[in-house]
Amino acid sequence: MTWDPGAVRSRGRIAALARLVRIEHTLFSLPFAYAGAFLAAIPTPWEALLIFTAVLGLRTAAMAYNNIADLDIDSKNPRTVNRPLVKGEVSLRDAWLLVAAGSALYYASALLLNQAAACLSPLLWLVALSYPHAKRYHCLPHLHLGLALGLVVFGGYVAVAGGPVSSLYRVIATAPWLLVVAVALWVAGFDTLYAAMDLEFDRREGLGSIPACYGEKVGLLSSIAMEAGFLTLLVISYTAYRLGPPYLASVAAAALLETLQYIYYSRGLHGKAFNVNLATGLIVAAGIICGKLIPQ
Repeated sequence: MTWDPGAVRSRGRIAALARLVRIEHTLFSLPFAYAGAFLAAIPTPWEALLIFTAVLGLRTAAMAYNNIADLDIDSKNPRTVNRPLVKGEVSLRDAWLLVAAGSALYYASALLLNQAAACLSPLLWLVALSYPHAKRYHCLPHLHLGLALGLVVFGGYVAVAGGPVSSLYRVIATAPWLLVVAVALWVAGFDTLYAAMDLEFDRREGLGSIPACYGEKVGLLSSIAMEAGFLTLLVISYTAYRLGPPYLASVAAAALLETLQYIYYSRGLHGKAFNVNLATGLIVAAGIICGKLIPQ
């Protein structure tokens, strides 16, 4: 149980920086940002570009800060001692520069989108960057991470549906909250499985997670319940957002993939179990987009 997606795998400064922010995991958030956008309307090319830069900037800032905040923990955990910041492949100065550059890109993108996006942008930034501190205070950091990813859906919606400051109430009231909660449960569910790898370490260090606080069995059952909630909300979203047949196919595929996740987990293949979710996110988001383009 030593798999770690943040471990340095190749030499070179660029490779180390990319590993620090786990650039490939943008696939967890970017598709759902576009899904949220399409639930408002088809984004213009300019809006689509700014959604991309906003997500890239926020993820870069959040992941870099996560590594900074967890440096003391990662340096003691046998599973994470090969991360770039721990090994010195990336300096603290460079990590902080990534936080600053990512934040600047994110806020600039929000400002260029619309006033509603600009006003709400600090909320999403604060939720994303406060995540690494959650496990120091309570046993449910998975829900904090889920909220950070779920709000990406909301951000994508605001990017297209937002306008002047006077539109804030309308945007918040009409946002696709079912999908926001669904994504939050999905992320919290697979993050709970991921946390089981550090169960003993977290207990020794007094860090919170569902497996560490309540045991691996409770962690597994909690994860299953959250993923079941994810799938249930996806089914409800079919009629709530008037999505077409391609969407239902994507939900069926997601159910199969999430089942495969637990099969891998039961066999001790934690890396494969985690990575199944990359496909789940892409397929569901594609189903939402196609469902809006090909209405019922």
